Amino acid sequence: MRSRRRAAAVARQSRPPATADSRWYKDAVVYELHVRTFYDSDGDGIGDFAGLTAKLDYLQDLGITAIWLLPFYPSPLRDGGYDIADYTGVHRDCGTLRDFKVFLGEAHRRGLRVITELVLNHTSDEHPWFQRARHAPAGSPARNFYVWSDTPERYKDARVIFHDFETSNWSWDP
Repeated sequence: MRSRRRAAAVARQSRPPATADSRWYKDAVVYELHVRTFYDSDGDGIGDFAGLTAKLDYLQDLGITAIWLLPFYPSPLRDGGYDIADYTGVHRDCGTLRDFKVFLGEAHRRGLRVITELVLNHTSDEHPWFQRARHAPAGSPARNFYVWSDTPERYKDARVIFHDFETSNWSWDP
């Protein structure tokens, strides 16, 4: 219980660095990183928020002013973490929501801004939005939240962005 209170206190006290300039990002030195590959604090071979928090002084010494985090949300990890199942949580490999809040508070205490990558144009098939759409009647607003087709021919000309490892932008949902 005591650690929950501490995490809540850190989150409440955590504020981005004060600035009068709304264009702070124009002169920012941004360090983009994937939490899972940055620094492992518990020896399981996967980076986590505790490890990232432990390395904040190192990052600050590099002269950065902002940290851009690639997706760290719960995901089945079939698309490098971009197949997000829950935008409000933390993937268990990266730690807990409390670990994230401690990291955020410590980053802000050092004057570092934190940018989280929030990809809303696609989700995991485990996300509640997709589950709702999957079970909704054809033509309904919930169903139309996603693009559906019974044939791969319908959208065959859709541009594939990552040719090196994707043959299609589409997934078959039986």
